Amino acid sequence: MPPIAEPAPVADAARGNFVDRHAPAWLKPYARLARWDRPIGWQLLVLPCWWSSVLASGAAGSAWPDLGHLLLFLAGAIAMRGAGCTYNDIIDRELDAGVARTRSRPIPSGQVSVRAAKIFLVAQALVGLAVLLSFNGFAILVGLASLGVVAAYPFMKRITDWPQSVLGLAFSWGALMGWAAWYGSLAVAPLALYAGGVLWTIGYDTIYALQDKEDDAIVGVRSTALLFGERAPLYVGFLYAGAVAFFALSLVLAGAGPVAYAGLAAGAVHLGWQVARIDLSDGALALRLFKSNWTFGLILLAGLVLDGLA
Repeated sequence: MPPIAEPAPVADAARGNFVDRHAPAWLKPYARLARWDRPIGWQLLVLPCWWSSVLASGAAGSAWPDLGHLLLFLAGAIAMRGAGCTYNDIIDRELDAGVARTRSRPIPSGQVSVRAAKIFLVAQALVGLAVLLSFNGFAILVGLASLGVVAAYPFMKRITDWPQSVLGLAFSWGALMGWAAWYGSLAVAPLALYAGGVLWTIGYDTIYALQDKEDDAIVGVRSTALLFGERAPLYVGFLYAGAVAFFALSLVLAGAGPVAYAGLAAGAVHLGWQVARIDLSDGALALRLFKSNWTFGLILLAGLVLDGLA
C-alpha cells in the first residue's frame, strides 16, 4: 500500500507545531480541524473553569482546589473546543474558502469531507459529554444550557456586528461551571466572574479579528474589529477595564484575600500592555497579543491559588 500523502498545512498555523511534528499523516487534517495545532483556544476556554473552581474552593475555606475537577475541565475544554471548531468550520466552509487566512483549512481545502467532519464532531462531543456527566446534576444542567449559545455562534457574524459577544457568552461559561461543580448551585460571585469573562473575551477576540478586517469586509463577515474601526484600541481598553471591575467584584463577593487582588492587579497591568501595543495595521502583532491572554489568565489563576494557600 502506498504511503499516505502528507496533507498541506493550514496557512495561519505556526509551523513546527506538535501536530506537524508528531501526528501521523492520516490524523493531521482532523487534528487541524479540531485546532490541536493551536492550543490557545482550549487554553482560553479552560481558564474561566479553573478560575471559578479555585474561587469556589477558596470561598468554601479549602486551601486546595479540587484537582480532579481541574483535570476534568481541561479534558472537557480540549474536547469541546475541538468540537466547536469542527462545527464552526462545517457551517463556515464557504466563507472560509473566500478568506486568504482560512481557505487552506481542512474542509475548504478538501482534505476532510463534510460527512467525515460531522462524524468527527459527534465523536468529540461524546467525549465532552462523558466529562460533563462526571459532575453533579446541577453542573450537568448548567453545562447543557451552554449548547444553545455554542450552536448559535457561527451564525452571528452574518447578522450582527457583535459576534464576539456571543463568543464571550460561550467561552466564559466555565466561570459558572467551576462553582456549580463545587457547590451544586450558583451565586452572585460566579455570575460576576462570568460577566467579566464575557467582556474579556470580547476584548481579546476583537484583537484577534484585526487580522481579517479586509477579507471580512469583502465577504460580508461582521465583527467588532470592523465596527470599532480606528477606535478599536480605545474600545478594547474599555472592555478590559470592565472585565477587571467585574473580576474584582467577584473576588469581593467570594471573600478573597489580598494575594488574589494582587494577582488581578498584575493581570490588569498585562491587559493595559496589550492595549498599548495594538497596531491596527499589524496582523501578526494582533495574533501575538491575542495569544498573550493565556499569560493574563495564568497570572489571575496564580493569584487565586496562592491566596488560598496564604
